[in-house]
Amino acid sequence: MTQDPMLEFHKPIENLNNLFEKYLEDIEYPSKEQQKELWNISGIIRNRSNQKLKFDTRPIQKEGFKVGNFASKADKMVFYFNQKWIIIDVEELHIFIKRNSMKDINIEELINSLDWNITL
Repeated sequence: MTQDPMLEFHKPIENLNNLFEKYLEDIEYPSKEQQKELWNISGIIRNRSNQKLKFDTRPIQKEGFKVGNFASKADKMVFYFNQKWIIIDVEELHIFIKRNSMKDINIEELINSLDWNITL
């Protein structure tokens, strides 16, 4: 059985980017000014897309929560969940949250409810 690579890291945001970047091409990181846009890494998903996207890779916080923001300029939000990368569309997520008047959302519910998601 392969050990979960996340167990080796202690600085979550840098290490999420380091692990996730192997799935991307044409990688860029936000400039100091762009950091206010709330995205962490930009690139093209290998063998899945030809579009350059901005990703929010902030880690899931304590008790299973990941903090999001409607002001984010990220195209996709990335979760590391059950030893898999889950990528969801931020615009679709925002519509889902507003339509259902939700504050707290289960990642499995998102995977089943949203049309656009990729599991790597």
